Amino acid sequence: MLPSSGARRAGLAAAVAAIPVVLAYRFAHVYRVRAGFPHRHEPLWAPDALGMAYEEVAVPTTDGLTLAGWYMPASGSLTPAPGIALVHGWESARDRTLPHAQFLHAAGFHVLAVDVRGHGQNESESLPISVGEFAADAASAVRWLAARPEVTRVGLLGHSMGAAGAIVAAAAEPAVAAVVGVSTPADPYRLTRQTFRLADLPIPGVIAWPLAWFTTRVFLKPRGHAPADVSASRAVREIEVPVLLVHGDEDRVVPVGHLARLAAIRRAAQPDAVTETLTVPGGHHSWLFEFPEFRATVARFFTASLDGPLDPDAAAHAARSVPAARLPEPERLTVLDEEPGGIRSLLRVFRRHAPTTATDVPTSEA
Repeated sequence: MLPSSGARRAGLAAAVAAIPVVLAYRFAHVYRVRAGFPHRHEPLWAPDALGMAYEEVAVPTTDGLTLAGWYMPASGSLTPAPGIALVHGWESARDRTLPHAQFLHAAGFHVLAVDVRGHGQNESESLPISVGEFAADAASAVRWLAARPEVTRVGLLGHSMGAAGAIVAAAAEPAVAAVVGVSTPADPYRLTRQTFRLADLPIPGVIAWPLAWFTTRVFLKPRGHAPADVSASRAVREIEVPVLLVHGDEDRVVPVGHLARLAAIRRAAQPDAVTETLTVPGGHHSWLFEFPEFRATVARFFTASLDGPLDPDAAAHAARSVPAARLPEPERLTVLDEEPGGIRSLLRVFRRHAPTTATDVPTSEA
């Protein structure tokens, strides 16, 4: 028996209605494949380039990996002092954190810098990497530091994806006694939506937000993460230890509004906890350590929160006096610094001609 005209119309309507879902899944799948796997760049510099003694270390994770790292003890390697774990951002490596180590070392801290899985000298991963993996590796770094007999308390500092990972780790890892998030994306939905903007995708807002919601869930599915599990906005509600949030007011990768959102959420949820913020005038997404006020604020915060070896003002002065500056590196990494979440790969997918030179980066970053 032939189907009735009503049944045919219903079938056609169902097929038409399914088209947006199919297209959205295809988009999300391409996004996950292109944006989930960082290009690895091994460290180009070691701590001795900045005059710091160090040892190569292997930091174990709870799922059986080992992360390449450097341990930079404070003056007098067995001197009791707090330790700071540093977490780099997307498609970066631990040498990108050396200027942070430089001024924190001057303030009297032991410092550990690691390559997050899938980055630096670590092997490539077979599953997409998200804030969840940055958080897991940040927590592993903290536990490694806490086990050192000379380390009295442990702080955590992360940048960009590493900042979101540091904040998520601080909500779950009791060994974290203070955390600094630099250029922190507030949540995975907003980060995904921002990558659409950075790629200049002509997606109307009424479509972009639900598409970002759907894409984020498809992205996280292989690792079994829920969006709330990798959200800094959720994590800051639960952190009881001191938190410092820092952002450049000219950040075009993760807009400074993310800082305001995170600070408001935390202060509402933890009104009695320490919540500090610093907005750096003229600061972009990276290189904020080149601003003396950034160095002084971070050193003072960690010294006060972790009972550092110096007076907070003395620590701030020592950090401010350090001539911290970005280390020379290939142009490609400078460009990638402004392209979180695999945005370079997305540009290749969604644009006929992707930008490949530093002219696509703000002048102060290029």
